[in-house]
Amino acid sequence: MNSGNEPTNSAPATAGPDTTNNAVAPKATAATLITNIAGLVTNDPSLGDGSPLGLIQDAALVIEGDRVVWTGESSKAPATDNRVDAGGRTVVPGFVDSHSHLVFAGDRTAEFNARMSGRAYEAGGIRTTVAATRAATDAELEANVVRYLREALRQGTTTFETKSGYGLTVEDEARALRVAARHTDEVTYLGAHIVSPDYADDPAGYVALVTGEMLDACAPHARWIDVFCEKGAFDGDQARAILTAGKARGLHPRVHANQLSYGPGVQLAVELDAASADHCTHLTDDDVDALANSATVATLLPGAEFSTRAKWPDARRLLDAGATVALSTDCNPGSSFTSSMPFCVALAVRDMGMTPDEAVWSATAGGAAALRRTDIGRLSPGARADLAFLDAPSHVHLAYRPGVPLVTEVWRAGAPVVLGRGARA
Repeated sequence: MNSGNEPTNSAPATAGPDTTNNAVAPKATAATLITNIAGLVTNDPSLGDGSPLGLIQDAALVIEGDRVVWTGESSKAPATDNRVDAGGRTVVPGFVDSHSHLVFAGDRTAEFNARMSGRAYEAGGIRTTVAATRAATDAELEANVVRYLREALRQGTTTFETKSGYGLTVEDEARALRVAARHTDEVTYLGAHIVSPDYADDPAGYVALVTGEMLDACAPHARWIDVFCEKGAFDGDQARAILTAGKARGLHPRVHANQLSYGPGVQLAVELDAASADHCTHLTDDDVDALANSATVATLLPGAEFSTRAKWPDARRLLDAGATVALSTDCNPGSSFTSSMPFCVALAVRDMGMTPDEAVWSATAGGAAALRRTDIGRLSPGARADLAFLDAPSHVHLAYRPGVPLVTEVWRAGAPVVLGRGARA
């Protein structure tokens, strides 16, 4: 179930040009044609209706190997050896979940129940999961990861990022990353989730551990480094030291920024060219301007606000300023225990000011941007063939019919991995 980095220079096969969609039709080969698609979301504005979604009606696409090699109207589809009838369903790129915390053990039902009865979320709740995770075996942690990945896959997620952060010792952080790396290349070292309970009276000592021995043990297993820059976790100076140390070891920054209060997280993310600033709930005008004028993606996590009854991020404000926005689940046992990207799309439309088109783009191409990937999150020639079939005539139904299991089939890297309601891989 690996969904790691893929090369982005695969060239489509060539034949006569299709001037309708600017694609190049392949020769008849052992490729697969998927036809009778009600609406195909390509996320390529040079295709289809010219919108950011590059929507093609009554569409078809051709897959060869693990790549899309042609898209266009069904009536113009080339001949192939294999043919799949989409049955009038909509096809969207596989969802890209660029922020999750799947390596954990234990349960925080009691905390959630109490919070829904009026108790506010506090970062200290993480300590409950830390204790359970440390006590778990490697096999137990891996079984948990596999369980939630299969759950996400059934809902159309074909690429995901996941983090450490529930071990907070050298050994436990490294083993969390080893477990995660068996399932994705988008692995993030989050030793700086909170100050370890073992260092409650010596936060500077913990920062030294995170930037020293723990980083040495974890860097070989990760692509990214993250820090929870927040009151009760790490301040701006501590976060800068941690992220800078990670960059020196070849890990690229991500930042948990401005979730619970105003703070330096977003500005630090932009300063260090972080791929994403995640949460972005409490933003000043300067924060919004910084994001809009940088390559740092604002990743919004509506499941966290839903599960904590917190203030919703203002996606409309970010989009109108020109910032790139991603949507992600933040799947974790404490503050957002959902693996459903369709649910997050519906929340973003209902409560964060996004249009259905913007939310679908942010859950696919936006997530790819937050991982600095160009091979996923789109369905145009050269892209990896990751796609989800919706039992609906339009992608808008993801928000229009919230909570309904619309994803009926999922393909990853050119092969079906979910058919009907069950995972095959």
